[in-house]
Amino acid sequence: MPQGKKEESRPLSPDEVRTLLHAARGDRLEALYVLAIYTGLREDEFQALRWEDVDLEGAVLRVSQTLTRDGGKVSVGPPKTKNSQRSVGLTEGAVEALRDHLAQQREEMERLGSLYRSGGLVFANELGGIVNPSNLRNRSLKALLDRAGLPPIRFHDLRHTCATLLLSRNVNPKIVSEMLGHSTIAITLDTYSHVLHNMQQSAVRALEEVLK
Repeated sequence: MPQGKKEESRPLSPDEVRTLLHAARGDRLEALYVLAIYTGLREDEFQALRWEDVDLEGAVLRVSQTLTRDGGKVSVGPPKTKNSQRSVGLTEGAVEALRDHLAQQREEMERLGSLYRSGGLVFANELGGIVNPSNLRNRSLKALLDRAGLPPIRFHDLRHTCATLLLSRNVNPKIVSEMLGHSTIAITLDTYSHVLHNMQQSAVRALEEVLK
């Protein structure tokens, strides 16, 4: 069978990232967008992330489950591959955003009382359940991009943004691959070959400089 057309990624530039995060300040899901840029987690991994998998003191989170779909039913289950189960370090900004998010969530729980169905999710909806994936993409992200004055992108492009920024700063592709939870480094090298090409040009110039 012929392969389907691969949708072109549209990672944000550093300036666009700053604009996006500035626009996200005060948003109910601000921490999600901060983590999307700084960790590169998949959308389904964010929606299944539990507080028990987040270590704010140690500045690390563990990806141990993901959102799964069976027809029209959405549930939480284990990741598809072994490499998807991983630990990802957190920046100081990400930890701070998560602390603020936790305080906000506790206020929601106290305000709603028994109406709040706490499942321990980090990024839950207003009643404690799983955030509707369509609402996340078509309402939350779209509204955020409109506020920021940025062109439309997919949620998955935030993951591409994280990887592109890391590779453009000469972070070892093996580390980036592990951080993203790719099953093999070949996937990382193939997906971000355009960034790696620029890195090769930098390496050539560096070698020329050394041998002058």
